[in-house]
Amino acid sequence: MNFYAIRAIYLFELARTWRTLMQSIATPVISTSLYFVVFGSAIGSSMVQIHGIDYAAFIVPGLVMLALLTESISNAAFGIYMPKYSGTIYEVLSAPISSFEIVVGYVGAAATKSVILGLIIMLTARLFVTFEIEHPLWMLLFLVLTAVTFSLFGFIVGIWADGWEKLQIVPALIVTPLTFLGGSFYSISMLPPVWQKITLFNPVVYLISAFRWCFYGVSDVNVAVSLGMTLLFLGGCLAIVFWMFKTGYRLKS
Repeated sequence: MNFYAIRAIYLFELARTWRTLMQSIATPVISTSLYFVVFGSAIGSSMVQIHGIDYAAFIVPGLVMLALLTESISNAAFGIYMPKYSGTIYEVLSAPISSFEIVVGYVGAAATKSVILGLIIMLTARLFVTFEIEHPLWMLLFLVLTAVTFSLFGFIVGIWADGWEKLQIVPALIVTPLTFLGGSFYSISMLPPVWQKITLFNPVVYLISAFRWCFYGVSDVNVAVSLGMTLLFLGGCLAIVFWMFKTGYRLKS
């Protein structure tokens, strides 16, 4: 294992966070704060409790997940796309470092940034609403697991994209809508029976449900099922990344 190479890629990607502090940290935190003001304070004051939880507190896990998924994909996608765009990816591929070590460096940095952002957003949420975390260790586990999984997904998007506009297609047109429809602002038990079943085809439902369980001990989907679905998606992303490096898909051409 070439730890020196992994460390070099990892630290280089982390350093980009501080060079783009406004975009990487401040923008998502400010955006999430606006959600708390609008949905938590303004709308939440007239909403009934959901599963015995105040509405403003109920939406905290969903908003954290919304930022986590979006930033994980964006950070990882940009991290690998930029070397492709500049041509420096060929130097990385020709260096004495395996594809596994390359993925660990890029995905590890993207996931680290996303986890830090998620923790900052949770601290910010405390300024607007009081909430408790019943299962803090499980919360950290799901936070890290989700960040790694969607950073891998973003890594795939970055390799697939052959233009700057494609980097935004998946987060903007697919992930964000799925997050909004995945129970970020409501419990899927509030939906008609038919729509409850349809919603279960949305993978984000399992992430938000498990994360909300970590906070309040309530969930729309069994936690074990949510964990299994997350691990399944993680395994699928790993398989696709392995195939991309093995075939050189949009990496060597």
